[in-house]
Amino acid sequence: MTQTGRGRLTRDRVLAGAVEVADDAGIGALTMRALADHLGVKPMALYHHVAHKDEILDGIVDLVFGEIELPIPGGDWADELRRRARSARTVLRRHPWAIGLLENRVTPGPATLRHHDAVLGTLRQAGFSVAMTAHAYALLDAYVYGFVVQEISLPFEGQGTAGEVAQTMLAQFPADRYPHLMELMTEHAMRDDYDFGDEFDYGLDLVIGALSP
Repeated sequence: MTQTGRGRLTRDRVLAGAVEVADDAGIGALTMRALADHLGVKPMALYHHVAHKDEILDGIVDLVFGEIELPIPGGDWADELRRRARSARTVLRRHPWAIGLLENRVTPGPATLRHHDAVLGTLRQAGFSVAMTAHAYALLDAYVYGFVVQEISLPFEGQGTAGEVAQTMLAQFPADRYPHLMELMTEHAMRDDYDFGDEFDYGLDLVIGALSP
């Protein structure tokens, strides 16, 4: 528990504490009481800094957007959007609870607005029409968010960790019944250097390569 006296409690500390609770136990565990316990204060103390839980959710979503690197409008648009996508993946792996919240808040904060404006500006200055900018942004976010959801759901993580899981799976069915699955596992997933995360850049290049102003 973080001991935070009432006199030192601030809105920034409340929001930082909320992120810590969500990171540790998931967004479902984030209640006003749980947050107060985490900060070492009484629940009513929180209301001196935030009006309600929705304000906390808006605030922590803004903090997450603030962690993602902004693309620079006017630069090489493809490189800038690759950098932004890789950063978004890193941030969302750190805060997986945020994936379902990033696009459903109706009172965005300044970091959120800066982020969206930078992505839109990068596409517009590269010559994308307004309609194509909307298509490109939606496609990129669908890829990044979807990849992270899949990545954090896997029963293994990192290089060389899939082999043990694959062996356990293979032991459950005859090798000749599912030849293509067997081939993929033995010749690809069970390699010592296999890392599912490597698929991210491959797919990202395909997505960006399919876009043009």
